[in-house]
Amino acid sequence: MLYRDPTRDLGERAEDLLHRMTPEEKAAQLGSAWVFELTGPDGLTTGRMKDGLGQVTRIGGASGARPAEAARTANEIQRFLVEGTRLGVPAMVHEEICSGLMARDNVVFPQAIGVASTWEPVLAERLAASVRRRMRAVGAHQGLSPVLDVCRDPRWGRTEETFGEDPYLVARTGVAFIRGLQGDDLSDGVVATAKHFVGYGASEGGMNWAPAHIGPRELREVYLFPFEAAVRLGGLRSVMNGYHELDGVPCGAHRTLLTGILREEWGFDGIVVSDYFSVRQLHEYHRLAADGVAASALAVSAGLDVELPSTDCFGAELLAAVASGRLSAADFDQAVRRVLRAKFALGLLDRPYVDEDRVTVADPAGRALAREIAEKSLILLANDGTLPLAPGTRIAVVGPNADDRRNLLGDYSYPAHVESLAELGGHRLDPVELTHPTVLDALRDRFDVAYARGCDVNSASTEGFAEAVAAVEGADVAVVVVGDKSGLMDDCTSGEARDRASLDLPGVQELLVRELCATRTPVVLVIVGGRPMGSETLLGQCAAVLMAWLPGEAGAEAVAAAVAGVVNPGGKLPISYPRSVGQLPVYYGHKLSGGRSHWKGDYVDSSTKPLHPFGFGLSYTTFAVSAAVAGAAEVPWDGTVTVGATVTNTGERAGDEVLQLYARRTTASVTRPVLELKNYARVTLAGGESCRVTFELRAGQLGFLGRDMAFAVEPGPVELFVGTSSQALTPAGTIGIVPGKSPAVQEYDGAVTVSAA
Repeated sequence: MLYRDPTRDLGERAEDLLHRMTPEEKAAQLGSAWVFELTGPDGLTTGRMKDGLGQVTRIGGASGARPAEAARTANEIQRFLVEGTRLGVPAMVHEEICSGLMARDNVVFPQAIGVASTWEPVLAERLAASVRRRMRAVGAHQGLSPVLDVCRDPRWGRTEETFGEDPYLVARTGVAFIRGLQGDDLSDGVVATAKHFVGYGASEGGMNWAPAHIGPRELREVYLFPFEAAVRLGGLRSVMNGYHELDGVPCGAHRTLLTGILREEWGFDGIVVSDYFSVRQLHEYHRLAADGVAASALAVSAGLDVELPSTDCFGAELLAAVASGRLSAADFDQAVRRVLRAKFALGLLDRPYVDEDRVTVADPAGRALAREIAEKSLILLANDGTLPLAPGTRIAVVGPNADDRRNLLGDYSYPAHVESLAELGGHRLDPVELTHPTVLDALRDRFDVAYARGCDVNSASTEGFAEAVAAVEGADVAVVVVGDKSGLMDDCTSGEARDRASLDLPGVQELLVRELCATRTPVVLVIVGGRPMGSETLLGQCAAVLMAWLPGEAGAEAVAAAVAGVVNPGGKLPISYPRSVGQLPVYYGHKLSGGRSHWKGDYVDSSTKPLHPFGFGLSYTTFAVSAAVAGAAEVPWDGTVTVGATVTNTGERAGDEVLQLYARRTTASVTRPVLELKNYARVTLAGGESCRVTFELRAGQLGFLGRDMAFAVEPGPVELFVGTSSQALTPAGTIGIVPGKSPAVQEYDGAVTVSAA
């Protein structure tokens, strides 16, 4: 049979296999099953696989299996599909990978918002490559990341899973992640899944699954931009729809998005998978479809190929839709064809099994990478000179996250997610015994420490306040570790479906910190959380503020090293830090008419500026930017201009700085943002050292959608700036774009070089 011949083209093989299939076998390729629906105490349950199976959901993440056991389970399932079904087509296995492979005995990396805070895309690529190797070893083929949602409202619980507010930063970090996960050849790679298509992070009121109110130009230039870059630059192989609706049409049934833009405009030829349960939601939640038959027809005809996490509408109801003509045979076959092509590209039909004997638990390289990312993600938001602490400093360690291993982890880490699996799939797993150090453990290795918890993350009890105050009064400095518990359960304060109406510290944490500040002992506030948080007044009372995000299993050691000055924080904010929820949304790239109350400027009771701007982060040293200049006065519409600047470490301590390049159109046919990030570079400099950073800015990066909604690089002046945040900027000159006759081409990135000054 042709489809079994590995020397033939994958398209030919897929077509041959497709034409051999019955309708039931085709539908099976578009469905899925939880691992616990296929396995149990009595062995493999084969009934759901008699006609084949498209995907297996979370062999590691939903079973509690250790790596070798997960590999054995994968082989057992594949062996039945290869040997026990008529056509012998293996299944794809997918896992969650938001902060590493979400399975037992795998490294928990910093959550995505922390990865973005490094402003070092190669770290995202290395993280994903580490995950790829672990996944292929246990027989997994698709990872449900990266999250490419642009988020400008941190009330949204999933802020932590994103790369922040800026489409360029999201795109660049996301493309790096995709390249690391998919590798050079998909036959040894893992399919990346960009989600949630599209605008999910712009929901009404910051509420999960709520509608997103986005105009067509903003949709394309901001929210679609990272996905387009992922397809065109990253070779993205899968997309997942958002749960929400856009102007009355749920994304899972949005043909303009899933077929018109994604496939016909961008040339995407991968698979679109449903976010969990979102096909049935077309009927039960959105009420767009009368029943499951209509829901399946709407989804597949829109361009959605695979139903996750388990076959529901894509079983008998999908077959009924085809038989009745509500779903065309051509659309049905096209979805199956795409799934088969993905399986051939992965090498599944030629190498369906993994070597169980080569699977290991230990991952020292992954643990070291997690530590490196955690260290580079730390953002010093404020410091009056208290940090770093000198050796011998007596410290009181206080706060609900000081001695809590679990709360260092993001919502899609395995230890956090096993808590919610029963809620999602009706299946319970044993909790994980965590062994990584807490912040308290790591600080005790370096300092003389007194400890008092003070309060819980999300409780009204102040019973522990007196003990905490007493501990602080007897110390030189208080290190107060506050923030979130991330996850999906009701006691969590960040994560999926854990949206907040306030950005103050949860529970009574604000009250605790105020009482500790009143002791006049300097308070170093360490925030372990998934979103910007803490009232402006409270943060202003602290001697220093260190944002650690959700730093993963190596995060405590990174925090302690920064407090001790062994690590110099160099992370930068990937999202603006609001003063209050009343400002939201607040982001740097607003329109000229936005960002202030005209004509007065500020609110009656507050500044309109964020507390800390996008791109901001302090250091234990200082930096200066000089000699910022564009390499030419004008550039052709299809040309390139260099923009250079010198960065000098003006202090004595080595440290990292992120030089950021911004552009501003002074005139255009439609209104433009006041600033747009176009490139950046993180550099490490010794005390007194300088370097020259040169950006290559392509004219195609300066284009936009005109009044006719066509992309163009319009002639006219563009102001350029380099700096260390979106507010700390040095002018680099103004360039003119020379008109051209040919159509312009969208560019997504430019090169950057760092050389000695």
